[in-house]
Amino acid sequence: MAVADVAANLAVVRERIARAGGDVGRITVVAVTKGFGPEAVRDALAAGLVDVGENYAQQLRAKATAIAEARPWGRVGEDEADVRWHLLGRVQRNKVRSVAPLVHLWQGVDRPAAGSEIAGRSPGAHVLVQVNLTGEPQKAGCRFEEAPGVAEELRDSGLDVRGLMGIGPAGPPEDARGGFRRLRELADRLGLGEVSMGMSDDLEVAVQEGSTMVRIGRALFGPRPDPARVQGLQ
Repeated sequence: MAVADVAANLAVVRERIARAGGDVGRITVVAVTKGFGPEAVRDALAAGLVDVGENYAQQLRAKATAIAEARPWGRVGEDEADVRWHLLGRVQRNKVRSVAPLVHLWQGVDRPAAGSEIAGRSPGAHVLVQVNLTGEPQKAGCRFEEAPGVAEELRDSGLDVRGLMGIGPAGPPEDARGGFRRLRELADRLGLGEVSMGMSDDLEVAVQEGSTMVRIGRALFGPRPDPARVQGLQ
């Protein structure tokens, strides 16, 4: 997709946020480049976005490397780049070491053991506690009642707990409202400022329920390509 298209799509996303009653200056748009190549990251940067999300550590590392290699210094590290990388997927402890120097915000932390691994590699790292909004056992995230304890243990390990993250259910956007509202209320009770909820289909509902961060892929970049076409990301 051309840079102009991403910029135009970003303008539409921001219009949607505004129409839903959100403050576009306060709600962070995270460009989700899962399934796309490094060119999607470059297009997002050119369109003015700096927050980029990846679900898998190996893809984040590969794209960060590709972006760094295109620059004069040729090094990989968060302080070397213009990208604020967000790891969105569930944290795999054996993958933490490879991306710890890169990640700006770990959004998928749902258990203290993962937090301990992050703290050992990146003391003071910014994290969100992922909560399972639907209660489905196959979905990532801790239960609502577990979240306060998880947040406390993550703080005790030296991490900076910024807020909560949740993924709405598949289906009509309105079906996500109850879970989003409950997540915002929990964040308020815990004194946490960030609430990452809302994607391409349900961002309006998320904004109406108090999201401070939306994770947008398809609405920026279009449908994901055939994985076989994306090279060098495994």
